[in-house]
Amino acid sequence: MVLSSLPLLLLACSSPGAASSGEEPPSCADTVQALPSAPGLDPADPRLSGPALVVVEKGARRVAVYQGGALAAGACWPVGLAWGAPAGPKRRRGDMKTPEGWYRTSDKPWSQFYGAIAVHYPAAHDATWGREQGLLSQGEHDRIVAALRAGRKPDQGTAMGGEILLHGGGGDRDWTLGCVALDDPDLDRLRALLPATMGTDLLILP
Repeated sequence: MVLSSLPLLLLACSSPGAASSGEEPPSCADTVQALPSAPGLDPADPRLSGPALVVVEKGARRVAVYQGGALAAGACWPVGLAWGAPAGPKRRRGDMKTPEGWYRTSDKPWSQFYGAIAVHYPAAHDATWGREQGLLSQGEHDRIVAALRAGRKPDQGTAMGGEILLHGGGGDRDWTLGCVALDDPDLDRLRALLPATMGTDLLILP
């Protein structure tokens, strides 16, 4: 399923009323409880009720962890995306965009970025688009799909780009090259909710 062109209704992370009264605005963990909905997102998809689902909402600049379909206690944090935040899903190397759709993740302890978690981009839907657009050869497409089926991170060196991460360094501004950045303490809390391998389902919404 490709979600790149679908509209998404997003909840605000903070309350304008609270902010205008001088009170501390609530965090997104205070305002977000249910899984986000989007046209085309199957509510019966078993991944939505998995033990540790990470959901990134690009428009709302937040990431949350859900367990069994419910928000884990306090598990919602602000994120930063690419500088300039170009809209749309990642398609090509160097386009500064963050992917959209379903992905798997794994740990990347050798990264230069704090606490890095690798996003298994390109996913099968990305590879299909890339093959149809002539960015990938049939062989590159098939190798990406085979790696994903085996639970491995696919080739990161094709014309579609790669090396997309969830990592630390600050979630209060847009500054990455397409990755999803959190404050370091928030990333520590997110990692604590995931398996030791950091392997889980990730849903990135527009």
